[in-house]
Amino acid sequence: MISKKQILQAIVSLAKKLSHTPSILEFAAHAEISRSSLFLLFPKWNDAVRAAGLRPNRLYVRSEDCELLKDWGQTVRIKRVIPSRWAYRFAGKYYPLTLAKRFGGWDSVPQAFRKFAKGKPEWADVLEFLPVQECGPMKKDASYPNPGKSHPAVFKDRATYGSPLPLPEFRHEPVNEQGVVLLFGMLAKDLGYMIEAAQKGFPDCEAKREVAPGRWQRVRIEFEFESKNFREHGHPPADCDVIVCWRHNWDECPPQIEVVKLSSMVKLWPNSAG
Repeated sequence: MISKKQILQAIVSLAKKLSHTPSILEFAAHAEISRSSLFLLFPKWNDAVRAAGLRPNRLYVRSEDCELLKDWGQTVRIKRVIPSRWAYRFAGKYYPLTLAKRFGGWDSVPQAFRKFAKGKPEWADVLEFLPVQECGPMKKDASYPNPGKSHPAVFKDRATYGSPLPLPEFRHEPVNEQGVVLLFGMLAKDLGYMIEAAQKGFPDCEAKREVAPGRWQRVRIEFEFESKNFREHGHPPADCDVIVCWRHNWDECPPQIEVVKLSSMVKLWPNSAG
């Protein structure tokens, strides 16, 4: 268990590093203490700030889009590569979730930066690290089944779907975390889980499963489209028991965390005839 003393020391240390009283988002981005551990001891962030001997910020100032993009671009310049959420969390000034929400997802930040930096020569070196945008109605892609041929353009005003699934109630593979959540909800009972609660914050879900005849135990579940997203989102491994994902690609996943790979489970499903 994290103690109050450890939390207060972390707040003071971060305040010295940032040269100002940290916000809750800055604390979550830089401190090695989960929000759940913090709020168990300090339900209100400003109470923790005062206990640390600091003056709370009286007003939250919303950062301008340009300031967010400048800091992201500076991180690219230093790292010489487009940073993952995890890398930006430690190298950047802002919380990765702030950029993701502001620009329509973390993967959309490079495109937003490209628009911001257009015509600004001072960012030319950073633009070199961004993927080249292809133009025109037809694009060539080596990953396409016929790489020698161009494939149809993607219409931006229409939804895209994953590959067909052999489940009558769920016709296509998930393409994001929301699809993983919905698919798990359909299969939870047959996978041996009884869902107790779901929430927006980490961890996403609380459930119970039978660990012995007539004996059930609570587990904390986090949903991810890819298991490696758990690391990139900066979640503390100690506060999660199970990662439910579509694709398992995190080789360094802590051994105490169980990974449920739904793409493998679907193949084994008895009612998977089309």
